[in-house]
Amino acid sequence: MAKITSGEVDKIANLARIEISEKEKNKYSREMTDILGFVEKLNKAETKDVDETSQVTGLENVYREDIASELTQVDKNKEINREKLLKNAPAEKDGYIKVKAVLE
Repeated sequence: MAKITSGEVDKIANLARIEISEKEKNKYSREMTDILGFVEKLNKAETKDVDETSQVTGLENVYREDIASELTQVDKNKEINREKLLKNAPAEKDGYIKVKAVLE
């Protein structure tokens, strides 16, 4: 069974940009190892004749085009001028707010 070390937990915490104590590293190491153990058990389950299921309620995603417009909807009751919004952003690119990458 795969064991998650406290060093690996430390790397994950660094990627998530959170600080955790040594006690928490040990705790999360045990918990993540237990989770991987459970996943290994699930991988052993016989699923050869089981039909794939992705959605049992019949709900479907509703998509819309991501198009920049003059007005930007902040919530369902409020729209603001896109230009004013972008002036307050620390960085802007192609009409969108530019943010730092969250994954390394």
